[in-house]
Amino acid sequence: MELNTIEEIASYIVADGKGILAADESNPTCGKRFDTIGVESTENNRRDYRELLFRSSGLKGNIGGVILFDETIRQNAKDGTSLVEIMNNVGALPGIKVDKGLVPASDGSNEVITQGLDGLDERLREYVGLGARFTKWRAVIKIGSDMPTDECINGNAEALAEYAKKAQNHGLVPIVEPEVLMDGSHSIEECFEASSKALSSLFNSLKSHNVNLAGILLKPSMVTAGSSAANQASPDEVAKLTIECLKDNVPPEVPGITFLSGGQTELQATKHLDLMNKIGGFKWKLSFSYGRALQAGALKAWSGEPENTFIAQDVLSHRAKMNNLAAQGKWSEDLEE
Repeated sequence: MELNTIEEIASYIVADGKGILAADESNPTCGKRFDTIGVESTENNRRDYRELLFRSSGLKGNIGGVILFDETIRQNAKDGTSLVEIMNNVGALPGIKVDKGLVPASDGSNEVITQGLDGLDERLREYVGLGARFTKWRAVIKIGSDMPTDECINGNAEALAEYAKKAQNHGLVPIVEPEVLMDGSHSIEECFEASSKALSSLFNSLKSHNVNLAGILLKPSMVTAGSSAANQASPDEVAKLTIECLKDNVPPEVPGITFLSGGQTELQATKHLDLMNKIGGFKWKLSFSYGRALQAGALKAWSGEPENTFIAQDVLSHRAKMNNLAAQGKWSEDLEE
């Protein structure tokens, strides 16, 4: 697989309905997921679970990239093969989360800013040596009383742009993720406004840092009402407003937009993506970068039992295929039977 430029890598990841498997949960987050199935979060258990994911037959042709956590990119499978090699063998490029998590934007603030620019060049150099082809950095925007502030939006946009430029300097495709959280009781209109501000500020910062937009992927949240809002928008309204927000703010030279699922169920995330692609009328590939919305069923099916491995792999393979179809606007609910 000769992919020599960041433009080629970015386009490959989202070609032909392919998307991204987000498997970059930190160890504490992975621990919470394992708690739901009564499995202890040890290094070997995390390795066994992720090896199961990466060896699923459905990755081939449906998953163009996998986002890894620092521990995982260094791990070998039970038989000694590196996990990176297993992914490369099925055409799923290894990527790596490089931010260092969230800190309060200022003393006493409810808003957060993402840290990790210190020492980033050294980390990127090491990750290239470990086989990474792309990177991810997540910013978090909250909606609430007096939130989001311009300071939070612009501070996160600036950090995303600095990170993206550094990643490209190392020949890595940066995924830029300005996540507008679903937490809260806000309306879909308030989410639309916050998402628009976040994307507008992000692309202003990317341009001011001379980031090559043809060599990035955008990982936004969909425009939805807050998870505890009394009035939930219909799937059609989510699709329509999300596309409108993207068209207003995302330049056409960006090759792919890979949504996060952000609290949606597996079926909701697939349905919303499919509806957007059925509407069409945009230049970028609209695809997926799902964590829970690809993994939830597989995790439950596995439940830490080696004899359940094939069942769990079938569940993941099915979800990967369904989202590939949704990324082409070819999904329908009866395919889920």
